Amino acid sequence: MTIDKFNFAGKKALVRVDFNVPLDDNGHITDDTRIRGALPTLKKILNDGGSLIIMSHMGKPKGKVNAKLSLSQIKDAVAKALGTEVKFAADSADASEAAATLRPGEVLLLENLRFHPEEEGKPVGIDKADPTYDEAKKAMKSLQKEFAKKLASYADVYVNDAFGTAHRRHASTAVVADYFDADHKMLGYLMEKEVKAVDNILSDIKRPFTAIMGGSKVSTKIGIIENLMDKVDNLILCGGMTYTFAKAQGGNVGNSICENDKLDLALDIMKKAKEKGVNLVLGIDCVAADAFSNDANTQICSVMDIPEGWEGLDAGPETRKLFTQAIEPSKTILWNGPAGVFEFDNFTAGSRAIADAIVKATKDGAFSLVGGGDSVACINKFGLADEVSYVSTGGGALLEAIEGKVLPGIAAIKG
Repeated sequence: MTIDKFNFAGKKALVRVDFNVPLDDNGHITDDTRIRGALPTLKKILNDGGSLIIMSHMGKPKGKVNAKLSLSQIKDAVAKALGTEVKFAADSADASEAAATLRPGEVLLLENLRFHPEEEGKPVGIDKADPTYDEAKKAMKSLQKEFAKKLASYADVYVNDAFGTAHRRHASTAVVADYFDADHKMLGYLMEKEVKAVDNILSDIKRPFTAIMGGSKVSTKIGIIENLMDKVDNLILCGGMTYTFAKAQGGNVGNSICENDKLDLALDIMKKAKEKGVNLVLGIDCVAADAFSNDANTQICSVMDIPEGWEGLDAGPETRKLFTQAIEPSKTILWNGPAGVFEFDNFTAGSRAIADAIVKATKDGAFSLVGGGDSVACINKFGLADEVSYVSTGGGALLEAIEGKVLPGIAAIKG
């Protein structure tokens, strides 16, 4: 069933959203992108004459109640965005009465799902090395099913619109779907857009296809790098990874971030790229600093010869040219991870060069997908989010989807 074809009139809809929004010290939302992203789905249900039961997590309370992570803090913001009053259930596992009395057009927000360890389905307070861990895990999986069944009992239909958690088999993202038949569970509009964007990258590749992978560690991106090797024409590896590759080739990287135990892996990636005919683009120069600070002294130097006491914090001018040359002629582009410490204004040039090249390629007809927390923050910082094809709300979920992994939150609905 698709959300467009379903009529929610007189139905109670249980909707999993990702309202894990950033809050300041006073509990005020500093970025409401995720709330705005869910509005088309939520408003469709209300406009049809359905009633809404909204559920989400916030932060990592690890199965314990934590006032700083209570969704009660965002209730008024959700009400304002929807243009209607929002009721609140202080315990997501004890909302039967509140759900039962909901009338068409009314909205109920459940408290943070992760206040219950059953949501994530992991044993709490037991180390994986403990001999009783497997038994505790089995018991928790049983409790997870009960929790999911309880959530399902509140509504007639289930909608998953939380792509950011689609790679987790949690009670509210996957298990709950087992309690609804195929005609009464569906993806929300945001999820549909995310799935389509990933399909564009994986199934409908227009060439040249360029992937830009940033971030500090090769080890956290190795799965996706290897998967992309069979798909891309150009693979740009930037950010902190640059210095692991430089050192692997015999360079001196000074104080730069470097995974000394991954030097062989870096060389292996270079070898595989050559074997597969992939144009692997690595940094050749950098903006080095004498401290990890926006106000540090800087110099441009080769990534192979960074002085002791200095560290590479951004891509250098020659590297930026290489990135631009690879990106601008591309017809499919994936960007995950900045080229430097873009949070410091003096070290944004590398990431800005990537963003500008992607925007130009997009204007020339490329499909561009930007995803992963830092890349999204980066494109938003430059005010260019509206000038790329798609900005994904999912970090880990996006990467796992592109790695070719099945996402439990999607599989639970699509089969």
